[in-house]
Amino acid sequence: MSRIARVVYTARTATAGGRENGASRSSDGLLDIWLSVPGSARIGTNPEQLLAAGWSASFASAIASVAHERKIALPAGVSIEAEVNLNHGENGHFLSVQLNIAVPGVERDVVQILVDQAHEICPYSKATQGNINVVIVPMST
Repeated sequence: MSRIARVVYTARTATAGGRENGASRSSDGLLDIWLSVPGSARIGTNPEQLLAAGWSASFASAIASVAHERKIALPAGVSIEAEVNLNHGENGHFLSVQLNIAVPGVERDVVQILVDQAHEICPYSKATQGNINVVIVPMST
């Protein structure tokens, strides 16, 4: 575990209820959402979608950081599609993730280097390392 030198940012949310009928709101009010079970009649998001959004945004920033450090120009069309699966197995529920990384106009071997190094520095990747199955699919277009 890393020693904390300084806290850069703290996100605070309050959630009432759970995934079936809950609501979450951030302390600054910028996040204000209803929670629901996928496929239910209730309108709302779910924890898996929130993890997918957060991880894909964080991973995109990690790719940009690696590219900057290596002096690789990234095109404007870099995109990440995160798939967070809620699975059920013999020990109960668990998550698995697939990150599909598209970097148009960049050679596949360069994309692979960016993705590998981004996975090493991304806070979400670090937080889940060894805890869940993660598949990363780099694509060049």
